[in-house]
Amino acid sequence: MGDAAPRFATGEGGEAAPLPVRGGAGSVSHNLAGQKLGRKGRDTRDRIIAAAVELIYCAPPETQISLSAVARAANLGMTSLYNYFSDLPELLLALLEGVMATAEERYLAMLRQRWADAELADRCYEFIAGYHDFWARHTRLLHLRNSLSDGGDQRMIDQRVGATQPIIRRIVEQMDGDPRQPRSPASAMATVLMIGIERSVTIATDRELPILIAQDIQHDANHFLRPCARLMEMAIRDMRAG
Repeated sequence: MGDAAPRFATGEGGEAAPLPVRGGAGSVSHNLAGQKLGRKGRDTRDRIIAAAVELIYCAPPETQISLSAVARAANLGMTSLYNYFSDLPELLLALLEGVMATAEERYLAMLRQRWADAELADRCYEFIAGYHDFWARHTRLLHLRNSLSDGGDQRMIDQRVGATQPIIRRIVEQMDGDPRQPRSPASAMATVLMIGIERSVTIATDRELPILIAQDIQHDANHFLRPCARLMEMAIRDMRAG
């Protein structure tokens, strides 16, 4: 497994999805024992990251993701792995660093220019579709993050909240509001809207949940995305008019 070149896995619909391999290793200078990372240490850390990527993106859905599973995949002992990552959330944060660096290209850039009223419906759907595509590419990693967040892990909570804040600020701007006023009606509307969008996209990218909540719902992303886009459009129009 080469660490220098980006890896690819086949995602939903057969599309090749780029995988984050290095996970922000360039900013790490020491291991958890305080030892300065030389070439061997960096190679070992990259091996751990690559093994985690392989498990999360390529292993069958029933595969349990744990530090011990990553250690086995990397052909390392747990003692060696603990020199670099103290627990699973810390390892996931390293992967998420690389993934979230792609958010600007995948969906945030769409929000930067004010959408014309006449194009609002199309722009809202394009954004929702782009956000869904981002989740579809990284679905298991993001679902792991949310699961640990729901379980109370503060690092995952902070990461999850931090990932949505730039979206909320841009939506407030689309509403002609001021994102520097967090208690404004526009900020409240954008926050509630974002909660609904994230939850809907979470369901749309979960292979089992739609079956559990309603067996007659086919796993068609548009079943969730079209209503999300419509709600977003109506919320923006309402706040602009207000």
